[in-house]
Amino acid sequence: MKEFTKDDLINFLPRFGTFVGIDSDGCVFDTMEAKQKNHFHPAIIRNWKLEAIEPQVRAAAEFTYLYSTFRGLNRFLGLCKTFELLNDWPEARDRATLPDPTDLRIYCDSGLPLSNATLKAEAERTGSPILAEAYGWSIALNIDIDKNMPDPPPFDGAVEALMLITEHSDAIVISQTQAVSLLKDWYRDDLAKYVSVIAGPELGSKIDHFNMAAVNRYPSNAILMIGDAPGDLATAQAIGCNFFPINPGHETESWRRFIDEAYPRFLSDGFSEEYQHQLNHEFKALLPGTPPWK
Repeated sequence: MKEFTKDDLINFLPRFGTFVGIDSDGCVFDTMEAKQKNHFHPAIIRNWKLEAIEPQVRAAAEFTYLYSTFRGLNRFLGLCKTFELLNDWPEARDRATLPDPTDLRIYCDSGLPLSNATLKAEAERTGSPILAEAYGWSIALNIDIDKNMPDPPPFDGAVEALMLITEHSDAIVISQTQAVSLLKDWYRDDLAKYVSVIAGPELGSKIDHFNMAAVNRYPSNAILMIGDAPGDLATAQAIGCNFFPINPGHETESWRRFIDEAYPRFLSDGFSEEYQHQLNHEFKALLPGTPPWK
């Protein structure tokens, strides 16, 4: 199992005239619901002793990590947003002692790669209790997922799409899932052979991944991001490339549409402005920005 470094992105050599960056969790692999509800959210409740407001914690975490414009955030950004929502929710705030996410927000907005290594270093540098607690939560979470989470299957159509992509485009995985989980998924199902690099948060943000591997090597209309979260759309817009959404709750249909319709359009000369607008509109409609308890 190869572990990738920034050099693999910086020294990336194109073989084709087009480039595809592919997200992993919730996009290729059916991981999001089980990983969040059975592992992430119970670990938040245990770690910060929030059993008294379990329904509120689960509601805030599910909204943040799964069912909103925040879907797909790095785990530490998602944790921070969950705590911010809880602190702004009287029903939760009045019934439990909630963590103060201020130091976590400072870390998340610091520009550092959001990984266990940088979080540990910041916790030690600052002496912040919540950073140390978040680091412990993240390490325990990785162990729990590795030991207890069933292997997630690829979505129907995802493998067929990867096989098609590798015939016509350069492709890499662009993800904010921790490398320990990311590599396990892609090597377990022998899907790593379809991509040149598997990049997680240890190598930077998704924008960093694109900037190192693709920007200035391909025309913008020859670069495509495939993802299932608003952050993936934002990444594509930031670098000015095409975006194809794997719509949450409609993953199989999305992959079929990609194979039959979107990928041929991309290869022909990128997406038209009208087609991209249609895709974006359908995607955004599935992920609200305001929680249902507001």
